[in-house]
Amino acid sequence: MHPRLILAELEEHPLRHRLNNEFHARPATALAGAVLISHLVFKHSATTVAAERENLSKLCQGHVCNAIDSSESHLMIETGAFRMRWELHTEFSTYTFFRDLNSDETLPADATAFDAVHPEWLSGIPGKLIVATQVEVRPASELSPDAVLAGLTPSGRTLGGARVADDAAWVFTDFKIDNGFSRFLVINENMTQRQTGRTVQRLVEIETYRMMALLGLPIAKEVGAWLYGGEKRLAELMERIGQAKTPEDERDVLASLSALAAEVENSVARTTFRFGASRAYHGLVSQRIEELRETRIPGLPTLDEFMQRRLLPAMKTCEAISRRQEELSGRVARNSQLLRTRVDIELERQNQELLTQMNRRAKLQLRLQETVEGLSVVVLTYYGSQLMQYLAKGTKEVHHLNTDVITAVSIPLIAGLVAWGTRRMRRKLAAEEAAG
Repeated sequence: MHPRLILAELEEHPLRHRLNNEFHARPATALAGAVLISHLVFKHSATTVAAERENLSKLCQGHVCNAIDSSESHLMIETGAFRMRWELHTEFSTYTFFRDLNSDETLPADATAFDAVHPEWLSGIPGKLIVATQVEVRPASELSPDAVLAGLTPSGRTLGGARVADDAAWVFTDFKIDNGFSRFLVINENMTQRQTGRTVQRLVEIETYRMMALLGLPIAKEVGAWLYGGEKRLAELMERIGQAKTPEDERDVLASLSALAAEVENSVARTTFRFGASRAYHGLVSQRIEELRETRIPGLPTLDEFMQRRLLPAMKTCEAISRRQEELSGRVARNSQLLRTRVDIELERQNQELLTQMNRRAKLQLRLQETVEGLSVVVLTYYGSQLMQYLAKGTKEVHHLNTDVITAVSIPLIAGLVAWGTRRMRRKLAAEEAAG
């Protein structure tokens, strides 16, 4: 049987093609010649995705659009005035516009690749702008690297750069925002169209993931200030534990520790995702820089050195704050457990004293009960003897017996009988209680 026929009879997993398509999603856009790329990133929420797709449908109003590639999270639109690439990510969406440049075309400072897009459409994009970067690609025949290096001044901005793609191109940037955009300049010596597209894609992803990674830094600074107070409160509570003299003092400290534990766990729950995302984004930045295959330009820091000097300390701060949170949570939990153990031991001691008192009361009650039983024997004997005396008086004329003698003789017999009956009843109740 032909292999295709065999495969047709097999049950296929419903996600097979979707997962395979995800592997090939977001391919790099081939670029040739001089190109201006404007890359916008909007941080969104899950509730804005539908509004974002609706806004995308309005982009082609007034333009003749051709959807080159379309999927749930990726869209490539081409018009006569521009090309636009849209990508949907977990926390953000990216809009990358491409515009071909004429040979030796001079760009004004405010030029963008989306000049042909209606401003109302841009203002209608849901979410908040977090990244805006531009990449200008120029062939080495139009702009030489030596001319760029010659234009640098010692008192100017700190420029970073490197030769990339196995020395096939030059990249320059300062990672600063100018006229609303951070900027990259790519001078292409001998990259292919696909190489150029991949290089540009890596550059805009470096800028995107750099900014997304830095979202954890303000939270780390905020949490760091709170952590200082939390650690100080914990130290004070530990002193109070050592000074606690009564169970009430220990319970007060335990209540304060529980309140502090709740605050710590709330802080951990609020920041875990952000710190974890920052670590992931930082890893992606490092990966994209490694894929550039940088070679140092004498006198300029590479992109990797830029990140090591500027981004890495921020990420270390986030890691340190996250670690301090976890350590504080663990310390609070351990001290709470220690204090609970002390409180439990004190409660057990109090319960033991209470049980001892109850046993003492039970013994006293038993003695009182035995005393009452003795009195009951006397009372019953008295009434029994009186009944016997009345009975003897009733039969005196028949038998001519002395009633006083009969009464005297009946007293020990009645007393013995009552005592025996009481003891038997007590034994029976004790046996039933033991059996129950």
